[in-house]
Amino acid sequence: MILLVASKKDPASMNITKQILENYPSERFKETSIVEVYAVKKDEKEIKLVVLDGELVYAQNITSFSPSLELLIFLSRHSSESGIPTLSVHTPGNFGRASLGGKPRKLSVSPANAMRTALKAMAQMIEERHLNYKVSYEGTHHGPSLDIPTMFVELGSTPKQWADTKAAKVIADATMETISSFRENKAQAALGIGGPHYNEKFTKIALESDIAFGHIIPKYAVHQIDEEMLKQCVEKTLEKVELALLDWKGIKGEDKESLVKMLEKLDLKIQKV
Repeated sequence: MILLVASKKDPASMNITKQILENYPSERFKETSIVEVYAVKKDEKEIKLVVLDGELVYAQNITSFSPSLELLIFLSRHSSESGIPTLSVHTPGNFGRASLGGKPRKLSVSPANAMRTALKAMAQMIEERHLNYKVSYEGTHHGPSLDIPTMFVELGSTPKQWADTKAAKVIADATMETISSFRENKAQAALGIGGPHYNEKFTKIALESDIAFGHIIPKYAVHQIDEEMLKQCVEKTLEKVELALLDWKGIKGEDKESLVKMLEKLDLKIQKV
């Protein structure tokens, strides 16, 4: 089963949910005091959409919903100080302490090809529909920390964008396209390291080549990384990871030597970009 997860506390999440329920065959499956559940149809896939009362980053127990989850997609708002209209994707998890949900030093499983599919679909749709948004990978961050393939698709970066129905429809359509082709795309999975939280280099590489990023460790988090965390980045990616792409100028000089040595110990091919 593929599970979509939304939150009543998140206006962008509810906007995206509305677009899914209005544009794809669906029916209310169950409702309790804390959750609404819908069955959604798309290409014979078994899809449920769960609307929670609480914030998505704290949905650590969401996997108890079903023992047979293949993919979890959180429908979420995105906030940033820049306020740039952005549609983004990332895997949740914490490289260090769990300051915003999840567990300390625990990552979710990253569905690299699914995230690339969503990213490419959103990029194509905003161009076709003439919307003034950028698309971007974000670094791995915040909760929950789950042992199944998990990704966030996000609409941001301000309340104005959270209420934008056209942008929410792009995310809804890209999400359903991602579900439709799940496990069919075979781009090479890579670990991305360095650069800003919104890494334009990695985004451009994914959009223009046959590389799909799983976990992305931004510059500000590299100092938290040890061999155990790098190994977790590799092992907690749905696809096999044999390549690490380093945003070389976006890594502090004092971190470079130890980082390369750890990557070499894991037998990863290293490519500087």
